[in-house]
Amino acid sequence: MPGHEHPVAIITGAGSGVGRALAVQLCAAGYRCVLAGRTSSTLEATAALLRASDPSCEALVVPTDIADTASVRALVESAMEAYGQIDALANVAGYAPLQPIDRVDDDTLTACTAINFHGVVHTIRACWPAFKQQRRGVIVNVSSMASIAPFPGFNIYGAAKAAVNLLTKAVADEGSKLGITAYSIAPGAIETQMLRAMFDEKMLPKDKTLSPEQVAEAIADCITGETTMASGETFVLASP
Repeated sequence: MPGHEHPVAIITGAGSGVGRALAVQLCAAGYRCVLAGRTSSTLEATAALLRASDPSCEALVVPTDIADTASVRALVESAMEAYGQIDALANVAGYAPLQPIDRVDDDTLTACTAINFHGVVHTIRACWPAFKQQRRGVIVNVSSMASIAPFPGFNIYGAAKAAVNLLTKAVADEGSKLGITAYSIAPGAIETQMLRAMFDEKMLPKDKTLSPEQVAEAIADCITGETTMASGETFVLASP
């Protein structure tokens, strides 16, 4: 566990799926969790889950649109005001439209790149001054197998996630002398509502998907220092 007795982690996409599973795991590891996402009710449900599992768990709910720079700045300011430090940033939030390239409209292109790539830039950029001042910080970006071998229709999504992989390497290099590390986790299909909105179980059986908890564990290992990955690396977490 880095630096302090009760380190602080910002988790985007914390209202469901991998983000919620990660919050549970980090809470159990003694982290104070800043829960970010667009929907207050799902974030509050995650916070309630954390407190039910451990009444001493500290969770701060901050509704955030990661595609909006002002919203992200407010998220980081809220975390710093509440806790005075940020030890880890987990960029879990994502948006995966499935469309043939000739049917990708401007709104889909904008939303997909804004959430999957620009949002990651926004959060890292906003946390950087705190990391730099502290001389420590861990960034974990959730990428996708689509960044390496995109399923047909995951064209813009895969490209945005590939940009995240490269950004992770660039950020790790820039942070190496500042005590800042960065990792990218590229999982295969994860059993989430987002996945099931696109693929039914006949097309993709449950036993061929990763659980949110499995992906969360890989992220948590990076944050807590248990990983064997090198900073800047993209780790492929293949589906079963």
